[in-house]
Amino acid sequence: MKIAFFDAKPYDIEAFEEPAKNAGIKLKFYETKLNSDTVRLASGCEGVCVFVNDEVNAEVIDGLCELGVKTIALRCAGYNNVDIKHAYNKIHVVRVPAYSPYAVAEHAMAMLLTSIRRIHKAYIRTRDYNFSLNGLTGFDLHGKTVGVVGTGKIGKVFINICKGFGMNVICYDKFPSEIEGAKYVSLDEILSESDIISLHCPLTKETMHMIDGNAIEKMKKGVAIINTSRGALIDAEALLEGIKSRKVGAACLDVYEEESDIFFEDRSGHIIDDDVLARLISMPNVIVTSHQAFLTREALSNIAQTTVDNLIELEKNGSAQNELCYRCGKVDDCKKKSGEKCF
Repeated sequence: MKIAFFDAKPYDIEAFEEPAKNAGIKLKFYETKLNSDTVRLASGCEGVCVFVNDEVNAEVIDGLCELGVKTIALRCAGYNNVDIKHAYNKIHVVRVPAYSPYAVAEHAMAMLLTSIRRIHKAYIRTRDYNFSLNGLTGFDLHGKTVGVVGTGKIGKVFINICKGFGMNVICYDKFPSEIEGAKYVSLDEILSESDIISLHCPLTKETMHMIDGNAIEKMKKGVAIINTSRGALIDAEALLEGIKSRKVGAACLDVYEEESDIFFEDRSGHIIDDDVLARLISMPNVIVTSHQAFLTREALSNIAQTTVDNLIELEKNGSAQNELCYRCGKVDDCKKKSGEKCF
């Protein structure tokens, strides 16, 4: 099996080479992202492997089908960059639903602690032998209320971390599950009662810009907002206004709405055309990391092995446990059963 691997980084190549070789899969690595201009690079391949900022829209899907590509293998959990509905009955789409919830949840907490205890500022100061403590006053997490939006695997791990700090945990999810030590409330209650809000939900039409100007207006003054999920959950311009008005006391962002042409690349020495991102980064109470939360050795290993397993399962059975289908759970007359093909 030959797979065109797009948006390949050195850490991807290192993680994927051995499990792919062991499974008899030949990977053709491309640094470029998949889009309508690069789709021809998949010629002669049975599948493509893509990441969060590859464009897998209807035009690209049609282009892949014309080339005889049978599978789109996402090496991530989110799939908002894939036109799942257009893919149906044309090309199979698989993903990695869970790779290391600990990696993302721990990164979210690391960003929060760095921000509220001013660790990033102290690090820069002491390297210049400036040992003043002025301007470094933070606050305790113990006893604070954290609102967790999304209680899937990552959200639950983050909740457990927060409980370890002695925080009061409230949460919101469209599909609540029983979580010891956490209380489900409405989204409005999350916004109005939380000292810290952490987003751990997927990007859908319903969650697009769920944190906008109206939502920020309902929040406590000085609220800290963490986003390690998808950038478009937050209206970046509204967030910037919230920071300028002092309504938002801290923002910890591992994702950004317009990140696709900026993140994952070295832009030092270049002028950033995105004025909103440039202004956010310039704010003293904003920490931005470039979609780094997933990046641990354990997560990369799990992502690589699950992706390879998905490809082998599809080739062997014509279906896979981690296959995505827009019909699943939405079409009353769908006759598909577990283990059966979607098409």
